[in-house]
Formats: sequence, structure tokens, C-alpha cells
Amino acid sequence: MILVVNCGSSSVKYRVVDPAIPDGSGPTVLIERIGEPGGDAPDHRTALHRMAGDIGLADRRDLDAVGHRVVHGGSRFTAPTVIDDEVIAAIRDLAPLAPLHNPANLTGIEVVRELRPDLPHVAVFDTAFHATLPPAAATYALDAELAARLGIRRYGFHGTSHRLVAHRTAALLGRPVEELNTIVLHLGNGSSATAVAGGRSVETSMGMSPLEGLVMGTRTGDLDPAIPLHLHRAGGLGFDEIDTLLHHRGGLAGLCGDNDMRTVLARCDAGDAAAVLAVDVYCHRIRKYVGAYHAVLGRLDAIAFTAGIGEHAAIIRARSLAGLEPFGIAVDPDRNAGDGARVISPEGAAVAVCVVPTDEEAAIAEETASVV
Repeated sequence: MILVVNCGSSSVKYRVVDPAIPDGSGPTVLIERIGEPGGDAPDHRTALHRMAGDIGLADRRDLDAVGHRVVHGGSRFTAPTVIDDEVIAAIRDLAPLAPLHNPANLTGIEVVRELRPDLPHVAVFDTAFHATLPPAAATYALDAELAARLGIRRYGFHGTSHRLVAHRTAALLGRPVEELNTIVLHLGNGSSATAVAGGRSVETSMGMSPLEGLVMGTRTGDLDPAIPLHLHRAGGLGFDEIDTLLHHRGGLAGLCGDNDMRTVLARCDAGDAAAVLAVDVYCHRIRKYVGAYHAVLGRLDAIAFTAGIGEHAAIIRARSLAGLEPFGIAVDPDRNAGDGARVISPEGAAVAVCVVPTDEEAAIAEETASVV
């Protein structure tokens, strides 16, 4: 049995998984809004000790290992890795590249290692799936020596989810993943798009950090790089203020004051102009990436929507792909209104549009088991 610990920037998700039957291993438990007013816990350490109490961690003898989600592995970590003090130091060194996530990931590792030092602990990196990016996709047009010295390149994120969903999409369509070209749209509070060719990541929207790409709950996504300079020079904002603005006060929250898509859509139904614009911007960005990744792949077989918004917001799926019918991409309204894993494109469509639930905890357990 594998204990999976997924510490997000403001949440802890955990689940005990039997890698032999991951879908039958019980639900993932979520402790959310950590550190926020009215949240489930004041800090991650408290949340992790609550988890330990809930599952009887100290006395469980059926556990074989602990799998930890780690967002940024840089260029060093391209596969699941058994955690030791040297690995922890390297993850800490990478924290400036994922300031919302790596520190929380480290807290999860440190607390659970303290509680169960007898178990092997494995880091499963979001960036690992994107190690296959070709140089043309991974390289920024920046001074080459400086970029190499500071590790500036496209790393990509949500890799565990993108890999799992690409494989599950192939299974849903009854085709080998090696023969399928797919665009995976992982749409949640954090969102990213990945072009997957034959099961390998060849382009992805997040870059050196999880800030680039699609519009997210509180993150801006793509931004003219001159804007932070302008905020500093003309707006008088310090670098820490700009960092907070881009990570915590951008995206849906920056556009309309709410980062929860359910709330934003309810406001749209009520005619709220700011919410309407926020959704327009959100869907426009997705559509732009779908078009670009279609061009990157050349032949497109499938588009898969996943994660909280991707799986549950039918209106976002429909609006994100609206107008792409000349490219063989369309959404059937009746199929789009259903639930669960399914094809939502019309019968006979050139591109299969799918909804494919993700299960990062099952994927982390599988990768942890492969190591230990």
C-alpha cells in the first residue's frame, strides 16, 4: 500500500492506494483553504498531523512507501526519486522557480518523514513528463550563456496528470497511446495545456515556473515581459509586490475578484460584466493554445479536458472550442452535458473531444511503486 501526499499551495490531499487496484482504493481526502480565514487548518504542518491521525499513520504496518508530489524538479529530476537529505536540499534550491508549491511540497516530505522514518519516501515530479520536450520547445530566446548558468528553460508542470490523461484518453478511444496525438487541457485553479505525440510531451504551456500559459485562478498566465518592468518603473512596485500580484492577484481573481470558476459562472448568469470578461479571456486563451498545438502536432486525433473545471464546467468546454469546426473540432451539446469519462464530440468528428477525469494520486502511487 502507498500513502500519497499531495501538498498544494493552500491544500493537502492524501490517499492510501493499492497500486494493484488504484481506482478501488478509496477516496482522496482534501484539507483545503489552509491558512485562509475559515479554512480547514491554520498551516500545512497542522493539516499533515490531522492526516496522520485520520489514517492512524504511526501504527499502520500495511504501508510500503510514501509518494510525495513535488512540483518542480528542474533538469536534475526526470523520474521518480527516492528521497534523502541531498534530494531535499535540491528541492529546496528549486523553490524560487515554484514559490507557491515547492515549499509546501517540502513541508509534506519533512513532516511525514518525521512521522514514519522507517518507510521509503519517493518524490514524483510534475516536471518529469516534460523532459521529452524538444530543444525548440524548451528553449527561450534569451542570452544562451546566462540561461544555461541560471537554469532558465521551459520545464512544464502538471506532468503526472497530463501523462495519466493521455493514456486514459487512448484507452477510452480504444487506440494505442503510441499512435495518438492529443492535446490535454488540465483546467483547475492551476491550468495548463500539453501537446502529447505518441505518449510523449512535445509542447506545454507552463514554462520555467507554473506562472506561464493559460489564465488560472489567481495566476496571470502569459504576460508581456515588459509589464513587470513597467509595474516597477512606472508603478513603483517592488519585486516582492510584483511577484504577489502575478501569482496571487492575477487570473480570474485579478479580472473579476473571484478565483472559483463556479462563482464566476454564477456571476455571468446574473449579468456581471467583469465576470463575463473574465470568462471570455479564459476561454480565448485556451482556444489560442489549442490552435497553436494543433499546428505543433500536425495531425490532431483528440482533445482531453480534465481537472476540476475541465471535468465539470460544460460551458467552458463548449466556449473554449467554439469556432474551431473548420478544423474538425466540435462539441455535441447533449454529450457535453453528461458525466464521467466520455467522448463529447459529434459522431464521426475528425477530432475526438473527450472528458477524462484525472487521478493524480493513483498516478503518483503507480510511479512510487515502480521505484520501491
